[in-house]
Amino acid sequence: MPENARHAADPGLSAQSPSDSAESRSPNYPISSVGNALRLLLLFREKQSVRLTEACAYLGVSHSTAHRLLQMLIQYELVRQESSRAYCPGPMLVEIGLAVVQKMDIRAQARPFLEALSKEFAETVHLTILEGNMVRFVDAIESERALRVAARTGQVLPANCTSVGKALLAELSREQVRALYPADDLPLQTRHSIKSMRSLEAALDEVRDMGYATNLEESEEGVGSVAVALVNAAKRPVAAIAVALPVSRIKPKTQASIVKALQDVRQRFKAVPY
Repeated sequence: MPENARHAADPGLSAQSPSDSAESRSPNYPISSVGNALRLLLLFREKQSVRLTEACAYLGVSHSTAHRLLQMLIQYELVRQESSRAYCPGPMLVEIGLAVVQKMDIRAQARPFLEALSKEFAETVHLTILEGNMVRFVDAIESERALRVAARTGQVLPANCTSVGKALLAELSREQVRALYPADDLPLQTRHSIKSMRSLEAALDEVRDMGYATNLEESEEGVGSVAVALVNAAKRPVAAIAVALPVSRIKPKTQASIVKALQDVRQRFKAVPY
């Protein structure tokens, strides 16, 4: 993953930032407390742990101010305090870094699975990620059949109108889903789209029970799909994969075969080292 040039660690912890370029790009209306908190996080690029006195010297602030900043970072699990009372990177800071890497590499990680599904079913296969209450199609292999679903790579669609979106939303809690939809009226793509929060919650409960999501003309007339969410070793959803095909070819036996193959992909994806 690209990053700015690193500066050598300063044992004396002077007030210089570990990234001079970050200092030179300071905003027109800086917020000192936010800036200091971010500078503390940047400091962990260079040091494994930091003591309160070191944080004070580094930021040029009082003990009480540095302590408040560190406590706020602890609250969000960006920093944790060891038994030695030194501060070190917290689990959420590590998780954010891993999540960024995973999203950057998700196409490479999932590509072999897309290729296998495309070969097995001769249908279009999509890979998506969740962006708020929308899904972005980041990769696809288009079917070579005359009657086929077109690849949607690059497109963004409402999550409630797609199988991949429902698969990803089903991995969230009810509270997290409600936060994504402050209004009861949901975005629509066709007359078959889920229209209300109540209907969406019922649909997501069904997805959780079945272990997969479907879309029957909810995003586009004549198009259907079956999808599962791909989760990492921490059981967090990182993407969703779907087999998309004309509704005329969605027969019970075909759907059952696709579901079995997708659930196998979900299980095997957890073993991918990342």
